Amino acid sequence: MQNNRLAIRIWDLPTRLFHWALVVCIVGAFVSVKLGGLYMDWHVRFGCVALGLIIFRLLWGFVGPRYARFAQFVRGPRAVASYLKGAAAPAGHNPLGALSVLALLLVIGFQAVSGLFTTDDIMTQGPLFGHVSESTASLLTSWHKLNEWVIIGLVALHLLAVAWYALVRRKRLVRAIITGNVDPKDVPAGTPPTQDGFAIWLRALILGACVTGLVLWIRSLEIAADMSFS
Repeated sequence: MQNNRLAIRIWDLPTRLFHWALVVCIVGAFVSVKLGGLYMDWHVRFGCVALGLIIFRLLWGFVGPRYARFAQFVRGPRAVASYLKGAAAPAGHNPLGALSVLALLLVIGFQAVSGLFTTDDIMTQGPLFGHVSESTASLLTSWHKLNEWVIIGLVALHLLAVAWYALVRRKRLVRAIITGNVDPKDVPAGTPPTQDGFAIWLRALILGACVTGLVLWIRSLEIAADMSFS
């Protein structure tokens, strides 16, 4: 169902899968780090997957279909101010939502990258911990812990915004990111649907395979920690 009087396809399947996979990684990483112990291995795994997802989304923002591209939804301060004054929102991310997307990509990306170099000083290190000095690892570990609160704050704001749109604007953003479709009344007249089919899926699959290879290569650089007490 690409475009009819009942719905317009805005979000392509790869973008939707990215969104929900990142949700799983954020929740999984948060829960596993709080449980600690042997669950820290899962924390590292979730972090590495999140790194791959962020890299994928950054690249998809240039080679993905219409509404996934940064050029389509990233706008300057004037567009944001106009939207806040009541200007009609375009299809896809509105100018204010675009800032939220960029902020989340930035802080989650930093969390994933910094996690590569961190240590808990007990039994868990990031894959690249052995490739930097102790002082650098200590600094990145501190920033990694502080950035957790930034992520929590941004996720909370994101959830509040989704709830506000649902209750006040009557826009079902969650359903849209599940099905990919929006009501025609929620987008400007004449809005074209996004491209979402085999060619797009194949492009995403090839890109995903390349990113997966990159993350696996990063993990292969891990230097085994010396756990001896001699």
